Amino acid sequence: MNKLGVAILAAGQGTRMHSDLNKVLHPVCGQPMVLWSIAQAEALGADPIVLVVGNGADAVRGAVGARAQYAVQAARLGTGHALLQARDLLRSRAEAVLVLYGDMPTLRPETVARLLALHREQGPAITMLTVRSRDSMGFGRVLRDAQGRVEAIVEEEAATPEILALTELNCGVYCFDGEWLWERLPLVAPTPPKNEYYLTDMAALAIGDGLAVEALCIEDADEALGINTRVQLAQAEAVLRRRINEQLMLAGVTLLDPAATYIDATVRIGRDTVIYPNTILQGETEIGQGAAIGPNTIIRDSRIGDRCRVLASVVEEAIMEERAEIGPYGHLRPKAHLGAGVHMGNFGEVKDAYLAPGTKMGHFSYIGNARVGEDVNIGAGAITCNYDGRNKHTTVIGPGAFIGSGSMLVAPVTIGAGAKIGAGAVVTHDVPEDTVAYGVPARPKKKIEDDDAA
Repeated sequence: MNKLGVAILAAGQGTRMHSDLNKVLHPVCGQPMVLWSIAQAEALGADPIVLVVGNGADAVRGAVGARAQYAVQAARLGTGHALLQARDLLRSRAEAVLVLYGDMPTLRPETVARLLALHREQGPAITMLTVRSRDSMGFGRVLRDAQGRVEAIVEEEAATPEILALTELNCGVYCFDGEWLWERLPLVAPTPPKNEYYLTDMAALAIGDGLAVEALCIEDADEALGINTRVQLAQAEAVLRRRINEQLMLAGVTLLDPAATYIDATVRIGRDTVIYPNTILQGETEIGQGAAIGPNTIIRDSRIGDRCRVLASVVEEAIMEERAEIGPYGHLRPKAHLGAGVHMGNFGEVKDAYLAPGTKMGHFSYIGNARVGEDVNIGAGAITCNYDGRNKHTTVIGPGAFIGSGSMLVAPVTIGAGAKIGAGAVVTHDVPEDTVAYGVPARPKKKIEDDDAA
């Protein structure tokens, strides 16, 4: 099998995006669009993968890292010139050279694999990807002879009305015979008026050499989307989001309204989970089986256990163990951790705190920088006062404690196991276990006896 190298062209200015962010770093379904192209190459087992960069090269390197090697196109002089910059990294290491683009995230890896298989089977100088579409998308037209062989590529601006009527379009994705490519690529002539060098001219060189040009024609124009504007960015996002949602539903996840459900490619969801409309799942989020998420929910970089319930809430960089539930209008901030079966009422908020299994947290409460034991009851409006204006401090609440509604726990403070804090208390000192405390400031009033507890 011919050794495969991939060149991904990603050096364009992206001026039509009107953005300070490099075009290929704009996210599509949660990851920079260039990473979709990197994944396409990785799926083929390509080595090396060479990313041709230019504008904002350092930022692109930062996003891609060691997943590619880099060639720099200092002056943007067309696709042919861009590929030439990768020659030193590919020439002695790849017998077949596949050319992809950093702004084509919707191209399916399976399609690229079919293109490569055709190239290896037929052994031509070039195997190109084409698409049938009545919307020209600005692509060149593919001309075939009477036997159906590719005989030319004509750019749209140079096409006659008869050629413009053709519906087979050149996508710009090619697989080249490596030895022939590096011999002939330097012979591509500049094209007026910009005097740029284009890979489309390689087809004419191959035909002039008496060599075959094969074409894999696809019917799904969505795969050929190139992103140059925010409008096209949204189109690509919609295409990939639809695919992600379909894959999840086929794997046993229920999406009540897929068109109103936004799930990143990096999200993992277990079977029999139900996702309600207007839910956004982002980043490295993992949701277990049998959960109910939404509606009107945002979850980012979080782990949600089996049979959890998240209703109209925001969860970010947090953990919910099995059967935990929050909402509506709850907020788990970074490092929040709800143990198994924890209930968090509406308008509650937890930040950098662990609530052990069985704890119930009432509505309108805030727990921050805290460690809460098992089976604690936190009444409505209870607050841990964790910030003194300069530093954050920790509140510790022992198992089985009862925190009355509207109470304030001024950290650092420890509430002992089984203690009871009266409603509206302001606790500024530690409360021993099995002790009742209330007042402003709260003072221990009595030890809870067995009869009291009963």
